[in-house]
Amino acid sequence: MSCSNGTYTDVVTMGETMALMKAVTPGPLAHAGSLGLGMGGAETNFAIALQRLGTSVTWLGRVGQDSLGDLVLREVAAEGLTTLGIRDPHAPTGLMIKERRTQEHLKVWYYRTASAGSRLAPEDVPVDAIQNAKLLHLTGITPGLSATAHQAALHAVTVAREAGVTVSFDLNYRAALWTEEEAGPVFRRFIEQADLVFAGDDEAEIAVGPGADSLQLAHKIAALGPHQVIIKNGPAGCVGVIDHAEYRQEAVRINAVDTVGAGDAFVAGYISDLLAGAPIQDRLHTAVRTGAFACLVPGDWEGMPHRHELELLDASEPVRR
Repeated sequence: MSCSNGTYTDVVTMGETMALMKAVTPGPLAHAGSLGLGMGGAETNFAIALQRLGTSVTWLGRVGQDSLGDLVLREVAAEGLTTLGIRDPHAPTGLMIKERRTQEHLKVWYYRTASAGSRLAPEDVPVDAIQNAKLLHLTGITPGLSATAHQAALHAVTVAREAGVTVSFDLNYRAALWTEEEAGPVFRRFIEQADLVFAGDDEAEIAVGPGADSLQLAHKIAALGPHQVIIKNGPAGCVGVIDHAEYRQEAVRINAVDTVGAGDAFVAGYISDLLAGAPIQDRLHTAVRTGAFACLVPGDWEGMPHRHELELLDASEPVRR
């Protein structure tokens, strides 16, 4: 499969994106008078953030031949992604519903069993697009969706490795999909084949067991093969083990509105700077700023910043252009 417009992009990612319904105001969902309709998914959150930062990206995913599938494909195309959306006439587009019980407490229900996105298969993998990319990015969500999605992710990694394309893996554990015991061996298999790995402390422990601190966890992951390992710690910033050297980066202080998508934005910031040839500390600096920006508005991806907007986090006065 090749890109639909005959061109290739710097990054290829693949995974399920679902329709999203959420109440407009906090409170019990049972008493919500209306729900807003949108879409979201870790891979498209990442891809949109990457595209807004100026790095070209291709997204592959399956959606149903339904109106929710129309919504997903329209939104990602509107963001300028090269979209390889497969319409599945035999399964519906997945759905997630969010309840914000209070301003601080969010709960998500997933309706993705037997969804179109879970039917991703090895034959769907965009071989030409991956071979011509600089980087393939996957998350630990995709192999947890189904046996065929797991095989598709493994096939994509094999294609990338054989073509000399950099492989990035964000663990992104989802308890609704599988247990930690099921996920751990799968995470390790992908880590062993990745060049870059991103994880939170809790996710890293699923893969490599407990560590004394984030840096020790990063070293344990790096021992499996990746040259660059970044542990995301949210408001505490991040640490990294990159080519055996240790790095730390403080977070940007903000008043978070919605933290969903922040990790995906963080990864996009790091990868965009990596592909641009930026020094390591600059990559980490951009990553925490991009992640912070994603927290400033409600929504999974709507707040992803354009590169010129990153300076707004430093502005004490209005920025005039």
